[in-house]
Amino acid sequence: MTMTITLSPQALAEACAEAMWSTDLTSQRLGMRIEHIAPGEATLSMEITDSMMNGHGLAHGGFVFALADSAFAFACNGYNQRTVGHQAAITYMAPGRLGDRLTAVARELFRGRRDGIYDVHVTNDRGEQVAEFRGQSRTVKGTHLPE
Repeated sequence: MTMTITLSPQALAEACAEAMWSTDLTSQRLGMRIEHIAPGEATLSMEITDSMMNGHGLAHGGFVFALADSAFAFACNGYNQRTVGHQAAITYMAPGRLGDRLTAVARELFRGRRDGIYDVHVTNDRGEQVAEFRGQSRTVKGTHLPE
């Protein structure tokens, strides 16, 4: 006899995030932390360290993009469907500085059968806007959890 367990949308999003996090060594090694997960939402944070600084003494834009992209990935993968980014754009408004804790808040704007649009706002611990990111997702074959 097979037993099917149905999770609430919140529990499903959390279980998918846990499954993704367990293999996301890059985000872990960059010191990212998952602060919040919900269906179509994710908040991740990361402290800017000296190894992330560029020649101008500011956080390299690639690290800010990595944080925003990770928040985007966790937001769009909470439905137990493997989803990848197929387009992203970022606008930088202020630099990250040594010791800043950046927070990326991702929210779903649209989710269709296979596609989604997500906005990510990145701020520092002083409440200043650091970057705006918009990502488009595409659902591919596979799931994060056994069905």
